[in-house]
Amino acid sequence: MDPLHPACEPLNLLIGTWRGEGHGDYPTIDPFDYLEEVTFGHIGKPFLTYSQKTRHRDTNQPLHAEFGYWRPMTDGTLEVILAHPTGIAETIEGTLSLSENGKLLIKLTTTHIGLTATAKEVTQVARTITATPEILNYTLDMAAVDHPLQRHLEATLIKADEFQS
Repeated sequence: MDPLHPACEPLNLLIGTWRGEGHGDYPTIDPFDYLEEVTFGHIGKPFLTYSQKTRHRDTNQPLHAEFGYWRPMTDGTLEVILAHPTGIAETIEGTLSLSENGKLLIKLTTTHIGLTATAKEVTQVARTITATPEILNYTLDMAAVDHPLQRHLEATLIKADEFQS
């Protein structure tokens, strides 16, 4: 495997596969519980690769997936590009910080959302992620289909293994 690019060092603890459970809710849908798998990887360039997929906890039916790239900047900011199979593309920016005890905090907000002609109207997304080497927690707030920004998802994931290229 290629060595980690120095620009990605602040995100090093994310590299690998994370698995866990989450809960989703929104005014336009019934509440649901889900299983999730997230993988962060790298190819030696100044970004991490990212893939995410979820399944319904009770029926095991696929729910959602997204793929993209996480680009840490030298000033402590983070740029993220995500593509969703539902016709949505997110450009996201925010901050990342590492506490003295090694906990990573990432706060991201969409700066642009691209929608295909058939995509559901999403106008804003905000993500907060906290991670240690073993546990990743996140919340996702969303403004969509004429509803204001509000909690949509929250999950806890556990580090499953070390990333293999």
